Amino acid sequence: MENGAEGAAAGIADQRSGEAGVVARPAERRRARRAALQVLYEVDCSGHRPGIALDYRQQDEQFGAETLAFLYWLISGVIRYREDLDSLIGRYAPEWPVGKLAIVDRNVLRLSIFELSSPDADAPPKVVINEAVELAKTFGSDNSARFINGVLGTALREISLPTESRQVSR
Repeated sequence: MENGAEGAAAGIADQRSGEAGVVARPAERRRARRAALQVLYEVDCSGHRPGIALDYRQQDEQFGAETLAFLYWLISGVIRYREDLDSLIGRYAPEWPVGKLAIVDRNVLRLSIFELSSPDADAPPKVVINEAVELAKTFGSDNSARFINGVLGTALREISLPTESRQVSR
């Protein structure tokens, strides 16, 4: 098992840009986003390494190669840009300090803002936001879906600006 964990951790660390467009079926992307949220939640609240958390997730559910590539891309992107994503969340939801957000809400926002702002993403923004709202309904509190929708709507207005108008650090 330890070699598997190391392998998954290495796989996350080795992901390159451009992996977003490999999964064609919406149902598989939905599964990948759901699993990514679960891995990020575990990493955030327990401090487990992403590869170990992903290995645990894969014990419950097997992913095809394309879905796994998309899942790796999501997780590695959020991990790599976590500080930048948290800064953006703070800008889009200034009344809510990132550290005080519910763990589910914080990670749904990280995941979604990463996907919305990545030049490698190919899902329409409305799809990304809808998926985020559905994740919030499934895993969050009664108010999570409305909160996530509002924050991502604000984020989308800025992310949709021309590149030179955005101040998104990469």
